Amino acid sequence: MKKGRLLNAELSHVIARLGHTDTLTIADAGLPIPAGPQRVDLALTPGMPDFIHVVNAVTLEMQVESALIAEEIKLHNPQLHSALLAVLEALQQHQGNTIAVRYTSHEQFKQYTQRSQAVIRSGECSPYANVILSAGVTF
Repeated sequence: MKKGRLLNAELSHVIARLGHTDTLTIADAGLPIPAGPQRVDLALTPGMPDFIHVVNAVTLEMQVESALIAEEIKLHNPQLHSALLAVLEALQQHQGNTIAVRYTSHEQFKQYTQRSQAVIRSGECSPYANVILSAGVTF
C-alpha cells in the first residue's frame, strides 16, 4: 500500500508523471476544461472538496516552482486569495525554495490551462478559485 498521504490513484499518477516546468491546474467547479489535458474530477457536491483542501493535498506530493493565478481573484474573492497565498508561503518554507507567484487575466488563464498536463476539478463554487502550478525539481 502507498505510504504517502494522497490516496486518489488518478491524481497520484498525474503528479508522478510531471517533469520540470510541467503544469497542473487546480480548478473550481465552473472553470471550462479544454479537451487536451487529462481531467481529474474530484467534485462531489458544491463545496466538496473545497479548493484549498485540493491545493493542500496536491502540494503534499508535488514540488512547486511557480503559481499562476487570475488577477480577478484579488477583487472578487479576496479571502480565498489570501488563503491561497498563505498555503503557497507555507509550502515555500516546507520545500525550501521560492515559489514565484504571477497573475494574468482570467481569459488568459483559461488559455494557459490548455497546456496543463491535467486539470483537477474541485467542488469549489466561489469565483476565480483556480491556480496553475508549475512543477519544480527536488534537487
